Amino acid sequence: MGRGEGRVVRDVEVEKYRARYGLLAVVVSNVAIAGIAAFGVWRLDGDKSVIVGVLTAAFTAVSSMTTAYLGIKAVSNTARAIALGDRPGRGDRAAASAEPPAS
Repeated sequence: MGRGEGRVVRDVEVEKYRARYGLLAVVVSNVAIAGIAAFGVWRLDGDKSVIVGVLTAAFTAVSSMTTAYLGIKAVSNTARAIALGDRPGRGDRAAASAEPPAS
């Protein structure tokens, strides 16, 4: 295994760890937000207008955090693919255009 191949393998491993622990952080944060919201609703003893506000804020926080993670991950994956020259959607067209036309 050459030096370049070792670096690619190491980069792939680092990317796996980033994805795994980033997702873990988002899931733990979402569970914490949901738990705090549930505790808040339980302590409000039926005040419906405040309960709606607490649940709305919790839903907004959870959806914002999840959307931000997925958006950042998608942009990161796209930028990495472009930097490595793996453009999505090129597949067979790139191989076909690399061959010279038949005479």
